[in-house]
Amino acid sequence: MEDGYRKIKKKICNLLCQDNFTEAIKEINKLPARKVINPLISSLCSIDEKIEHRAAVAIGIITAKLADHDIESARVIMRRLMWSLNDESGGVGWGAPEAMAEIMVRNKKLADEYRKILISYSEPDKNYLEHKGLQRSVQRGLKRLACKNNT
Repeated sequence: MEDGYRKIKKKICNLLCQDNFTEAIKEINKLPARKVINPLISSLCSIDEKIEHRAAVAIGIITAKLADHDIESARVIMRRLMWSLNDESGGVGWGAPEAMAEIMVRNKKLADEYRKILISYSEPDKNYLEHKGLQRSVQRGLKRLACKNNT
């Protein structure tokens, strides 16, 4: 089992590094959503911003596709991203706000359910994320969501 996970994680990392991201997404999309989501979430922690961004986009695509036939599993992914931003999680949640936005851009139902939560991460009297890196991720996610809603 662990060897299979490492194999998929390595494949995902290689795909996220490819020059042709469109082709990489096609390859990721061929893999089972439940097998690629963990390596993609791990890739959000990359020190390479390009990889972090690509992982967020891929999470959005995979989760939205999953939501088409299993909305509850997609909600679990959204809650997992939210949990990663919680102090009690023991993690930092790098890229999680952007991944949440990418999911919401692609799925209206999830956007309707989680938009206010993403917004709350930017509001000092709500769930404001004080870390500057996380706040940048929130702002990028909100910008992405706003751009989508204006088209």
